Amino acid sequence: MLLIKIKNKISLRRSMALMGLAVLISIKLTGVLSAQSVTRGYGSEQTLQRGMIVGVQKADTTKVEPINILRISSILGVVVNPNDSPITVSSSNENIFVATSGRYDVLVSDQQGEISPTDFITLSSINGIGMKANEQQSNVLGRAATGFDGKSNVLSSTVLTTEKGDQRTIRISRVKVDIAIDKNPLARISNGAPAILSRAGTAITGKAVSPVRLYLGAVVLIIGTLTAGAMLYAGIRSSIISIGRNPLSQHSIYRSMIGVAFSSLFVFVISIIGVYLLLKL
Repeated sequence: MLLIKIKNKISLRRSMALMGLAVLISIKLTGVLSAQSVTRGYGSEQTLQRGMIVGVQKADTTKVEPINILRISSILGVVVNPNDSPITVSSSNENIFVATSGRYDVLVSDQQGEISPTDFITLSSINGIGMKANEQQSNVLGRAATGFDGKSNVLSSTVLTTEKGDQRTIRISRVKVDIAIDKNPLARISNGAPAILSRAGTAITGKAVSPVRLYLGAVVLIIGTLTAGAMLYAGIRSSIISIGRNPLSQHSIYRSMIGVAFSSLFVFVISIIGVYLLLKL
């Protein structure tokens, strides 16, 4: 009986240790994925402000220029201060620093309405300025971390002429954006996967995910869930049978059940982490 109790204690401690390790791995990986990128220096023939969205010049790829929605597929990144990034790479004549990922201030407008946190940001009709994305744009710069209601923190305004010939005042401000240049997840373009999988992939990663990764992620999640469920069922079933045969050992059997429950949960958590990495990386 003493030997059984010792084994149960060891099993319980081992399960708790494995659970803790899984949580630490998840936190570590999330931190690595959200790290700031290396900022690269470029030249420019124009004066560029911090937060402008830029692309490389067609005639000279060592120089950048502000771009608008007509060059939406050419988004390079956002102009930042060199001190805003932990690492910068540039030569003596490259004094414009461009970030391609990480959280930075971006110049945006209310051309397509108010911007709320988690809204996708794309290029607007104004050179170097972003706006809220909808299903009509093919690419996005990233996702807003802060909002802009078109009234508060207005830096400037400009007048745009609409397709109907009307004039409209557009207001400009800066918002924090988690830069992740990619295809627009909201675009009306089917990636060949079921809608529920596409929405789940977008919700997890904040970007469009290929059908292959979506299907593999679903398979990993199903296998992990079935394995964890089978372990939990088998452990509970055997524990109930053992209690029926030997009621006096129910205390140690309950501890064994807890160990099985932690092991099942560990398998499930590992499958969740595996799905996240499969979709995110």
